[in-house]
Amino acid sequence: MNKTLIHPVYFPSILNFSMMIHANDLLFEINDFYEKQTYRNRMYIQSANGKQLLSVQVLHTHSDGKQLYKDVRISHDFDWQKNHWRSLETAYRTSPYFEFYEDDLFPLFRHKEKFLIDLNFKIFEKLSELLEIDKTYQSTRIFKHSYDDFLDLRFLKNAKKPAGVEDNFPVYTQMFHDRFAFMPNLSILDLLFMEGPNSFTYLEQVREIFFNEKNKIL
Repeated sequence: MNKTLIHPVYFPSILNFSMMIHANDLLFEINDFYEKQTYRNRMYIQSANGKQLLSVQVLHTHSDGKQLYKDVRISHDFDWQKNHWRSLETAYRTSPYFEFYEDDLFPLFRHKEKFLIDLNFKIFEKLSELLEIDKTYQSTRIFKHSYDDFLDLRFLKNAKKPAGVEDNFPVYTQMFHDRFAFMPNLSILDLLFMEGPNSFTYLEQVREIFFNEKNKIL
């Protein structure tokens, strides 16, 4: 049985989402300490100017910098949601499937969640729904450094450190392919807007690549 431990993240990277949806038993880590510069609160898209970072503004309420992921609150002092949606519209409005999905996705950029974890759960559930994936999950109750019976993919939260398999990802046509070389492992939204329902087949290919290479990276 494929039992997977991984973080719920903000509009997951293609690799993150592939590993989530292909887990038979999915366990989300929510009880570790929150760290900056991870996929927990950021995604990367392709814009006319290249790779673009979109990050959720969060509140840092502990002077020592230590707060549990599940306790991290979102800051709405700056309308980052409006900024993110405008960035997506600018980048993908003319993509093959943006209009097909926009009515389903827009509410995620309108409703103001209090906690980052709740936003990321809702994103995962909506993306699974759009790809017609029936996926249930559980969350950790305590933090454990190791799990003997789970494939521990918590390292995939690190947005600054590639997993080591991205160069093997199949190429699909991206919005600005005439300007830039293929950018692997962007947010799942990049794939979804370009490939639509065919995204699931691509995600299966990514999963196979990961497991073929996992002995080299785990």
